[in-house]
Amino acid sequence: MHSTLIVARMDPSSAGDVGRLFRDFDTTEMPHRMGTRRRQLFSYQGLYFHLQDFEAADGDHRIEEAKTDPRFERISADLRPFIDAYDPETWRSPADAMARRFYSWQASR
Repeated sequence: MHSTLIVARMDPSSAGDVGRLFRDFDTTEMPHRMGTRRRQLFSYQGLYFHLQDFEAADGDHRIEEAKTDPRFERISADLRPFIDAYDPETWRSPADAMARRFYSWQASR
């Protein structure tokens, strides 16, 4: 499974709105189109963490393909009032907000 973690800034009072937007988005076929298996949203002291797990390592590629879908464009626009770039000076796309994994461990079955 492939995972991505997006880090941004969010007023904690916006959590309900952001959760509702993703709840509505996730009821469409968009998560399946992107290969999303699980989405988790976290907030901590003004920070926003968006953990997304994908079926396969091509998750980034499938998201790139989905970016032109009107539903993807709509949720991106709808999130703008609630989510701010962690570092606005370096942010150009969501890829600029993705954390880099430096360690991973998994239990053997």
